Amino acid sequence: MKLIIEILLMGLAMLIGAYIIPGVSVDGYLSAITAALLIAFANATIGLILRIFTFPLNILTLGLISFIITVLMILLVDNLMTGFDTTGFLSAAILAIAVSVIKMILDSVFGVEKK
Repeated sequence: MKLIIEILLMGLAMLIGAYIIPGVSVDGYLSAITAALLIAFANATIGLILRIFTFPLNILTLGLISFIITVLMILLVDNLMTGFDTTGFLSAAILAIAVSVIKMILDSVFGVEKK
């Protein structure tokens, strides 16, 4: 049940982020959920491999490389999906920040606890 709530909140965060960030568009709530799931899957697979390879550089840049990898995963999903579009790296970077902040707010509002 908690997984379903997390997925729905992540889709809502993606939809809100696409609404407030210029240069990002999502066709609807289902596209937002699909984009969120694909970004999470890309981060868990390709992103993890990239983070392992760039670990020393990630330490030197204090985590900036992990953020860049997340933005690249958003751009990858943008190229894979038709209902989710970003205009470039900057809009994807702002979306990554906005979605994480919105998700944090939604988690606190809906009482989702992290374990």
